[in-house]
Amino acid sequence: MGKYVYIYYVDHDSDAGTDESWGQWFGKLGSKLIDPGNPFKHGGQAVHAGGVMEVQDRPATGYSIVDVASMEEAVELAKSCPLASLPSGAVCVYEALPM
Repeated sequence: MGKYVYIYYVDHDSDAGTDESWGQWFGKLGSKLIDPGNPFKHGGQAVHAGGVMEVQDRPATGYSIVDVASMEEAVELAKSCPLASLPSGAVCVYEALPM
């Protein structure tokens, strides 16, 4: 098993789904969902060698963490996320490496 992080993206002006739709999806994930995460407040900052700038292109809007057997399983589960069917929505999946 491995930990996979879902990073959510959707235009802040878009409807990100209802609490009910998210609750149903989280219920479908069941015990694989080890951290439902939180939404992010608009206005993230990117720190880089040249200074600090506001994140403007596709800012992240939240995260969750699942514990599943493979990247393929994590991606398959992400396909039913409420954001995955929105024109402006996306779920990026990353494997968290042990440290």
